[in-house]
Amino acid sequence: MRRIRYGPRSAEELRAAREAAARIPDVWSTGVTAVWETDPDAAAQVLPPPLKPAARPLVRATLSRVDLPGGHALGAGSVAVRAVHDGREGDYPLVMPMTTERALTGGREVFGEPKKLGDVRVTVAGGRLDASLVRHGIAFVQVSGVIGEDLEIPPPHEDLDFYLKFLPAPDGDGLDSDAALVHCTRRGRTRRLRRVDGTVTLAESPYDPVADLPVRRLVEITLGERTSSQQGRIAERVPAEAVLPFVHQRYDDPMQVLDA
Repeated sequence: MRRIRYGPRSAEELRAAREAAARIPDVWSTGVTAVWETDPDAAAQVLPPPLKPAARPLVRATLSRVDLPGGHALGAGSVAVRAVHDGREGDYPLVMPMTTERALTGGREVFGEPKKLGDVRVTVAGGRLDASLVRHGIAFVQVSGVIGEDLEIPPPHEDLDFYLKFLPAPDGDGLDSDAALVHCTRRGRTRRLRRVDGTVTLAESPYDPVADLPVRRLVEITLGERTSSQQGRIAERVPAEAVLPFVHQRYDDPMQVLDA
């Protein structure tokens, strides 16, 4: 019988795929991290329950060029607000632009990451840095500056991200079930870190309104070379009714009435 590729895979093929995934080598990225303090009320408003605002209203933007095996490159970005859940502090990402569809599906379906197709630009030339997150033709985050001295390389670190994992109901009415609050632990290493003397500019965008989280005080901008792995777990189930007011964070327009 002719093998149909959409047909079921054998147990041996599934096992080989799992083993190959376990042998993925370190993937290094060159990335910009910008951290700033914003309005406390603005930071609190974007957090769905059961997340609570952190003591310091921090926003973190990352813009990275990831060097994939085989000589391919991926652009990856994030804008996240500092939050607290169950006594633990971490970041709650509002938008995570990715340059390829494959980068979207893994994080969005598995962890609930708010990934969307976009353009992530990181240019380092002549001692200057220029980076931006772009969607729908709008560079809604821009980081520019002069690259300074090397900083002390930090030890291996562990960071926490919070995600809401959910799906819209097939009949168009709400969600198909309660959401899951995911704790995603990222374990990373840094091999080079440099200071950047620069600015963060937030542009108005109806799709990615991070301009509502203004830069009140710039904490730092750094340029680093990093690698990391992540592992998630469901920490709590969240009633669908509590999540519905925040669904627009995940989708530009779930009803697609604005696609014109």
